[in-house]
Amino acid sequence: MPANRRRLAALVALILLIAGAVAAWAWHGSASERPRLGLFTSLPIYWAESGSIGEVLNGTEEHHWVRSALEDDYVLIPLDTLDGTEAGRLDRLVMAQPRPLSPAENVALDQWVRKGGRLLLFADPFLTEESRFPIGDKRRPQDVVLLSPILQRWGLDLTFDPDQPDPEQIVALGSASIPEHMSGRFRLATPGAPARCALLAQALIADCRVGDGHVVAVADAALLDADHSPASAKPALSAVAALAFSD
Repeated sequence: MPANRRRLAALVALILLIAGAVAAWAWHGSASERPRLGLFTSLPIYWAESGSIGEVLNGTEEHHWVRSALEDDYVLIPLDTLDGTEAGRLDRLVMAQPRPLSPAENVALDQWVRKGGRLLLFADPFLTEESRFPIGDKRRPQDVVLLSPILQRWGLDLTFDPDQPDPEQIVALGSASIPEHMSGRFRLATPGAPARCALLAQALIADCRVGDGHVVAVADAALLDADHSPASAKPALSAVAALAFSD
């Protein structure tokens, strides 16, 4: 190869190396600037439903649109429990159709919120999204949310009308359209400790000030269904997230 071409090739290689370093720095910088967001859920949002370890390891499943949408704005931290130190280091949390909480987790969550934590909660009394696992399988998402103790402490009752229309409906939250399917409704109750709640979107959503913290609860999880189009569902998710997490 002539000397000029060798020098040109070396220059191109150097430019590509510098560009790669700059891109890597920018990516890490943007990740570090995004706020951390805890995710506590029984839904296959962070990990897909998998029948075996092999399915998990092959890495062929596409990310759930909700995970991708949240990771556009946050560094997502999946949580297995709420009474550990990891949750205590976060100031934002999404709970999406969570499993029943232990007494220690109920206490820890209430204290975390009252000290200034911001929570977006999806609590569905009748989950309609399909699962590959049968009822009773521990890998199946929580079919009926069981959070009455903590909701009542925050001044809320979750109700469900089994005679409501079955097809998916749309409820407005400002300019956003929130899908609902066999959803619940919140009702104000006498709180066990100071809390101030307002009901929005035909009582599908509760917006509560709890101590120094903030809870936005949605009485349905249909918005998070995997088969929703991100183009139509992401604005609705962004709207409820903004309600919960905006300063």
